[in-house]
Order: sequence, then C-alpha cells, then structure tokens
Amino acid sequence: MSTLRTSPTPGATMDDPTGRAGVGAPNLLPARAQNAGRAARGPLLERVGRAIVARALRAMPGTPIEVIDAGDAAAAAGVPTGRVRIVVHDPAFYRAVAFGGELGVAESYIAGWWTCDDLPRLVEVATAHVTALDTLESPLTRLLAPLSRLAYTLERNTRAGSKRNIVAHYDLGNDFFALFLDPGMVYSSAIFPRADSTLEEGQFEKIDRACRRLDLRPSDHLLEIGSGWGALAIHAAKEYGCRVTTTTISDAQHAEATRRVSAAGLAGRVTVLRRDYRDLDGAYDKLVSIEMIEAVGREHLPGYFATCDRLLKPDGAALIQAIVIRDQFFERAARTRDFLKKYIFPGSCLPSLAAMHEASRDASGLRLWHCEDFAGDYARTLALWRARFFARERDVRAMGYDDRFVRMWDYYLAYCEGAFRARHVGVVQALYLKPGRRARPGSAAPEVDDRSARA
Repeated sequence: MSTLRTSPTPGATMDDPTGRAGVGAPNLLPARAQNAGRAARGPLLERVGRAIVARALRAMPGTPIEVIDAGDAAAAAGVPTGRVRIVVHDPAFYRAVAFGGELGVAESYIAGWWTCDDLPRLVEVATAHVTALDTLESPLTRLLAPLSRLAYTLERNTRAGSKRNIVAHYDLGNDFFALFLDPGMVYSSAIFPRADSTLEEGQFEKIDRACRRLDLRPSDHLLEIGSGWGALAIHAAKEYGCRVTTTTISDAQHAEATRRVSAAGLAGRVTVLRRDYRDLDGAYDKLVSIEMIEAVGREHLPGYFATCDRLLKPDGAALIQAIVIRDQFFERAARTRDFLKKYIFPGSCLPSLAAMHEASRDASGLRLWHCEDFAGDYARTLALWRARFFARERDVRAMGYDDRFVRMWDYYLAYCEGAFRARHVGVVQALYLKPGRRARPGSAAPEVDDRSARA
C-alpha cells in the first residue's frame, strides 16, 4: 500500500500538483512556452487570449455561457442571469488560453485563475459544441502540439510503461479513494436501478448485471482483467459460486483486494494476481474487464482482444465495460494529450466502438453479441463522487493535498461528468462470444436475469 504524505508539499507544480517530482516553482506551461511567455507577457498576449475566448463564445450562439472579470463579477453579485458564469480572477487565464487552448483552460483552473458557478454544466455546453472548441487552438497552441504528442508517446503502455502509468494515479493510496467511493471501493460507473438508488446500490447492480450477462455458473472459472479493489471478484465468487482469478498491476490495489478476499473467507475460491494481462496463461470459461481497456492504449487494442481470445475456452464469453468516445472523434483524441492524459490517467486512450470492433474482428475470433450504453448513469456516478469528495475535503487536505490538488480533482470529476452529460463519451457493457458459444433459444443474450433459473 502506498504511503500518503502527512503535510502539504511546497514543491507542488502544475505538471506535478502533488509534488512528486521534487521542489520547484509552479510550472503551468511547457518550458518552451514559459520562455516565450516571459518575452511576450503583457497586454498584447492578454488581448490575444481575450480574442480567442470571444471567438469561441461566438461559435456557440445561444449557449448560456458568459465570461466576466472579477471586478465586474463583484458589481454583478447576486444578480441572477440563468447563465453559466465564468469569473476570471487573474488575466493570466487569457495568456494560458493563448498558449494552451483547451489544456490551458484546465491548467488555469487548477492555478485558481478562474472559477465557475456550475463547472459540469459548462463542460456539457462546451462539449456539445465540440467543433467550436477548435477555435481555442491558436497558432501558438499548434506550434507546441508536437511537444505534447512526444510526451504522450513516451507514456505509451509497454509493460514497464503501464506500470508507471498505473502508479501515477493509484499511488494516491487506498485511503484517499475510500473517501469518496462506495464501501466496495468500485471505481467505475454504477448502473442505478431506480431514480432514488444510492451509489452503493448502483455499484451492486453494475457488478451483478455483468455477472448475469456472462451467465455465471458455479462450474465456471472467471478471469477478471483489472481487479480494482476486489469487489467484482468477491461478488462473483460469493453470489454465483464460481472460481475467480483476478489480476492487477497496482501494488496498492493488489494488497487491498487480497485483504478483502481473505476477510470475506474466499481465499480458497479467489486468486489475486499481480501480473500484466499480457503475461497471463490458462484457459477460462468467462472473462470480465471493467473499465480497464482505456489504459491499454490504441496501439495495443488488437493485442488486448487477441489475449482475451487466447485465454478463453472455445465456448467462452467476455464482458468488457468500456468508456468510449464518439467514433467521429477517436482519431483526433488518440493523438492528443489532453488534460486527463496529462494529469489524471497518463498513457490512456478512450477507444471508440468502431475501434473496438475493428480490433476484435482483426485480432481475435470474438464476436460482439450484445452492447448496452448507460452514459447517463456515469454522469450521475461522477456527480456523487464529486459531492462525496468535497464532503470529505477536510480529510483530503489532512492527507497533505493542497489547493492545486483539490482544484485538479474538482476539474477532473466535473470535466468527466459534463462530457457524459453531453454524450461526447459513453460507457458500455459489451458482451463478446467465442465461436463455440451459443445463446439459448429465445434469449437476447446468453444471460440469466432470473436467479431462480440458474442451475
């Protein structure tokens, strides 16, 4: 388990908000941009940034977004507008936009240079006009784009790279994630069975639905790629009676999942491995992978599906829950190092449904049998995580995390919620079958929804 800091880190930077890289001054922009900024800082660059922001707003006619400076905001305090209001507290915001485009918007939020009265709504509205966001990309942004692409390339998911990328997120520690996740520590979208369902009920339904889709039986040996903290493995073994082998490359998750399996009295039925999915062997009846494919990387998608195919018996089935980007934007997103890839999930790449289909078709014998999207449930999950995060903000800070870190996580959770609300991204449970597996007559998928019908 990772050790958390017990005091704020004075060396935190924009590239490293938690201070892991060492002591230094805040580093909002790449070094090349900083040098250019020192020479160009002042009214001219600020005017450029203001013009870029104004152009972006003009490209979204009728949208309820307004951008005002802090002095104007004070004068307008208490005046209801029905609009999403961005308040700029430091003109450096405009310079960041001029240099960094969308990424500059995110980085300047982390720096505290602007605030918003409804950040998820802002992201939703802006993302719904995704072509208008292109207007934020200035010649300066495009000039620096090759450096960003190079950094992203260096984070690719080789075996060693995958380990580094996972550690970059999960070394925040089990205690940190426990502050805002449900008691089962499920860090993926819930599926809420009712409008008033709790987060815990939604996570139970998501896990159980995956098990039902797979038609799990006591005779099955289930392989899980991406253990999380062990919730699905424990549920499948306890409720469905099957054997489970689950694997992760996160040391913190491996330790906690092992502890939870033992505490549940399931050590004889659940095996927790600390192994890269590419190094697995054996033959399994069923396979499940919940929101792990996003960490695979575009170039490794064919290998991922080939591995799933190789590990399944001829009549096997695989349930893959994946965050997916719209097909039209996959190629661009796969080449871009955006806010999430730079600060939250290095090396990640959201697949599209078309990319998953192409990879599974060309590299495996798996065929897609059933696919369900529940993006609205992810938006709700993220809203609950964000509310729970801020309800425990004092505890977050007691762990040593500072203002920059809190704002970064605020932006991360709101950014994702808005993207799901706009349906720019979705989340699916996709069921793939091996050629030897057949659905029962009259069933839409090889699943059993009625537990009493299971053998």
